[in-house]
Formats: sequence, structure tokens, C-alpha cells
Amino acid sequence: MKVLVTGSAGFIGFHTVNKLMEKGIKTVGLDNINDYYSPELKFARLKEAGIHYPYEYNIKVVSEKYPDYSFIRMNLEDYELLDKLFQTEKFDSVCNLAAQAGVRYSIENPFAYINSNISGFINILENCRHHDIKHLVYASSSSVYGNNTKMPLSVDDRVDNPVSLYAATKKSNELMAFTYSHLYGIPSTGLRFFTVYGPWGRPDMAYFLFTRSILEGKPVKVFNRGDLYRDFTYIDDIVEGVIKVLEKPPSVKIIKDDRETHPPHKLYNIGNSTPVRLLDFIETIEKELGIKAVKEFYEMQPGDVYKTYADVSGLQRDFAYSPDTPLEKGIKKFVEWYLNYYKKQAGL
Repeated sequence: MKVLVTGSAGFIGFHTVNKLMEKGIKTVGLDNINDYYSPELKFARLKEAGIHYPYEYNIKVVSEKYPDYSFIRMNLEDYELLDKLFQTEKFDSVCNLAAQAGVRYSIENPFAYINSNISGFINILENCRHHDIKHLVYASSSSVYGNNTKMPLSVDDRVDNPVSLYAATKKSNELMAFTYSHLYGIPSTGLRFFTVYGPWGRPDMAYFLFTRSILEGKPVKVFNRGDLYRDFTYIDDIVEGVIKVLEKPPSVKIIKDDRETHPPHKLYNIGNSTPVRLLDFIETIEKELGIKAVKEFYEMQPGDVYKTYADVSGLQRDFAYSPDTPLEKGIKKFVEWYLNYYKKQAGL
């Protein structure tokens, strides 16, 4: 199998590539390395995977660490170049983890989300259609559930009321993938990730910001006065789920005596199924750092949701798998990485 991983310089993409390398699966990574957050961290992830300069656009670089991994800097919005890449590499499967992320950022920068998450995704779908891709796995998000109050959140729930543009683009991706599965028989699987955290994570995520602020003695911004709940999911659990799903494409389902068919499209939640109150989450970081946070309390922010809590019964049923890393263990690993990484960055 040969796999294209988009967003391979990103948090989840970087870890997914490493797991694919462990399994000996030939992989091409693609990322545009935008400046939504510091590109230096993205460069560091690439370096960790054996990818060194040049990072010029559309130049393929082979990893010095993994012979089966190569990387190319490219925009998903450039259909012609993407088409040439598919023609040249002849992928079997695609793992689309590239996206413009962030709920609050989408309020101020809407076009970034339409360009990347909608235009970029239709280019992926069109190339899957024209290049005989056996399985497309793509990242969705728990954000699609909006302010649903029924818990745990199930893939069978209605998700017609997104409360951020980011969520709206992710729901759009699910609809677009379903349509392409229906029209062209492309096997596709959407994964709704629930608040992913861990080493090499995104600096704009709450746990990253909390850790930095606590270490620097700066106030920690606590929204809704800490009365928010998130289904924090450790990165290794997410990647394990991604790989299991990637290796098992869905098939056409025929029911009611062959009178009704369902296209080869599936949706799964990937979450720890243990929602944690935000104040308790901050306390876990405080304990690991051995430093008490200075907290500043704020009201709920536009686009935020009160609670996420994943029903992962589909993942358990079809793959005998569910995330299970305890929060304390995951935070410990993240803090260890954080302290080591920034010590190296400071040359200490």
C-alpha cells in the first residue's frame, strides 16, 4: 500500500506518518506549512521525521530517517499540481488531515477555511475519483455537533446547527465525501476527532497555552469560568484509530432484499469517552508542572460549545478499538516533551 498523508507537518499528520513508518507502509506527505501558527514547529516535526531543507514548493524531498517516506510542500487548492502528484505517485489510499483548524480563528478569518477546508477538499475528492483511490480517510471534528445536549454524542445524532464556520466546513466535508461515495463508489471514512492533545501539539490549543502561561507566570485565560467539558483524547489513541480505519475501507451495504443500497461511506467518533471539566484539566497540568496557575475568568466565547463526550460504539463494533489513555498519563508525556523541546530551542 502507498498512502498520501496531507497535513503531514501538522500535529496529527506528523504522528500518523511516524506510525505508518513503523508499519513499513510507503508514504508521501504533503503540507503547505502555512503560518496559522509558527512554522518553526512544523519544520521541527519534519526534521524529526528526517525531512530537511529545501522546503520550496513542489519539490519532493526524501526522508533521511525513513526510506519509505518523502515530503512535498504543496497547496491543496492547486488542482493541477495535485493531479500531477496523483498521476506520478499512484497512491492506493489517501489520509486527508490537512485543514485550517481553530474555532475562534474562523470568526475573524473565514476565507482561510473556505479555501483550505472546502476548495482543498473538493480537489482531494476529484483526484480520488480520477485516480482509482481505494480508500479516503479524512479528518472531521467533534465541532460538527454544535450545542447538542444529548450525551454522549453519537454519529447518528443530527448535526444541522454548527456554531462556528470551522464546524460548518467539517460538516460540509462529510456531505461532500458521502456524495462522492454515492456517485462514484469511492470508499471513504470520516473521523470526528475529540480535542486531541499530546507531544508536538498545536501551540494554539488550550493545553499548550495553559502550560506556557503557567511556566511564564502569566495569567491563564479560563473561559466560561472553567465550566466547560472536553473529551480530551491522547494523540497515540487518535493515530491508532486512524491506521486501523485506513486499513479497512467500507464497502457498499445492501439491505431490504437488495432493494436499498448504502454507499461505501462511514463516520466514526474518536474520543476518550471521559469528559473532563476545564478547571480539573488545568489542575492536572498544575500538578505535573508543580506550579499553581494564575487564573483569569472569562465568559463563554462565540463558537465554543459547552460539552463534548464521544460515543465510540461504532469504533468498538467495527474495529474492536477505543481510545483509553488516562488524562494524567497523557499530560505527563506532553509536559515532558514540552520542557525538553523548549529547552533545546533555548540551547540549554
